[in-house]
Amino acid sequence: MISIKRCDVSIHEAKKKIVFFNLLLYNTYIILYHLRSLDHMSDQEQLRHEILSILKENARIDIKQLADMVGATQTEVEQMIKELEKEKVILRFGTTINWQKIGKPKVYALIDVKITPQRGHGFDALAKRIYRFSEVHSLYLMSGAYDLSVLLEVDSMEAAGRFVAEKLAPLESVVSTTTHFVLKKYKENGVIFDDPENDQRLVISP
Repeated sequence: MISIKRCDVSIHEAKKKIVFFNLLLYNTYIILYHLRSLDHMSDQEQLRHEILSILKENARIDIKQLADMVGATQTEVEQMIKELEKEKVILRFGTTINWQKIGKPKVYALIDVKITPQRGHGFDALAKRIYRFSEVHSLYLMSGAYDLSVLLEVDSMEAAGRFVAEKLAPLESVVSTTTHFVLKKYKENGVIFDDPENDQRLVISP
């Protein structure tokens, strides 16, 4: 009986070692695969990625400074940016504005829209009609209980209500809508709206 128990333990330990070894081999394969992918990335592709990453953080950066950061000439960087714009990789250079600071706050509303997809067109046909409205800031196809998520930018809550009642809800294939108003922005496009240094928190006494 003792020898059988010892045999069972040895087999169990051997199985554990085999599982561990296979896991180690798999992880090594994944690491090598990613390293090989990086090696195959051309210098031009790496330059494109570096330029895009920097422009995402600071679209107003001086071209000379950008060229110095990526180790290229100004001409090369300017040409690369033109190519990225032509390929519609760079769609627009934008500015994040805190309208509250100038006394002209905007009203933002997130509208969940449930629709019936059109045969042969799916969600795209209706999405094109919705994003052409000037009030629509952003539009997304979503997973979950609702199909589309509309981000609205208007001057008042009444304007948001009119948009839903007069423009969005009457559209064919729209089944239902649910509107959520943004009460306060803390962060947008990677920019923090509240100054952390001036952040005053309530002191909770024990």
